[in-house]
Amino acid sequence: MIVVDTNIIVPLHITGASTGQVLEILQKDAFWCSTPLWRSEFLNVLSGFMRKKNISLDQARLIMQSALATMAGGEIPASPWHVLELTQTSSCTAYDCEFVALAKELGVKLVTLDKQILAQFPETAISPDKFVRS
Repeated sequence: MIVVDTNIIVPLHITGASTGQVLEILQKDAFWCSTPLWRSEFLNVLSGFMRKKNISLDQARLIMQSALATMAGGEIPASPWHVLELTQTSSCTAYDCEFVALAKELGVKLVTLDKQILAQFPETAISPDKFVRS
């Protein structure tokens, strides 16, 4: 089991530069957890693609359905008290700290591409490359 943030979930469902890495993560560990926040962030990404006319509303619906299926059973809220503690000791947003808090609470790694999270929480966060090689 691993915790993933939205920047790992997105390339699994929208082909991009990180899609290959994300598929390797999925091969190594297919049990992904995340906070319910991933949904709002994912919807925001889809909205951006629709506004730029890269995808249609129907395509966005299908992509969201696929993402929901991927994360089914893996949505776990992080303790808000833990999130507040992490924001007090870092410069990361509360949004980012939700993912970190969940990983800490579950005692697993957070796989992320977010450089700030990787730098400020090296004991918890791991890059896709390092995770796949570990």
